[in-house]
Amino acid sequence: MSLDCVVDASVGAKLFLVEPLSERADALFAGLAEDPPCRLYVPDLFFVECANILCKYVQRHGYPAENAYRDMADLVRLPLRSVPAVGLAAEALALAVAHRITAYDALYVALSRHLSLPLVTADASLVRRLIGSSSDVRWLAEWPGSGPL
Repeated sequence: MSLDCVVDASVGAKLFLVEPLSERADALFAGLAEDPPCRLYVPDLFFVECANILCKYVQRHGYPAENAYRDMADLVRLPLRSVPAVGLAAEALALAVAHRITAYDALYVALSRHLSLPLVTADASLVRRLIGSSSDVRWLAEWPGSGPL
């Protein structure tokens, strides 16, 4: 079953770091190899955010830098559909102000709205902040494309 969506860095980082919901992220990204493959969209900022998460793990948790470099190289090779952030920035700002979320998070929401696709995130706080809004934001643990719990 191919389920297209927008994914944020909280999901992307789980491909490489062992964290809660990492198995769900693996299952979601495995959809890229299905026939037909799912389409996962990201704003181009996604790659910098994932690099920042990996850097924090190196600096704060002793994650080997060599692993982080390899992880980043693997990430940029994935067939993700990257969209320039510049065309989404104004909407991201409006969403950030309206929902009291970061502009970074709002960028993913703006892309989701622009493409009329759900945003899948591992950030439960972001999901809670957008309950009742017109934005389709789903928690990774409940996303049907990420396999059973």
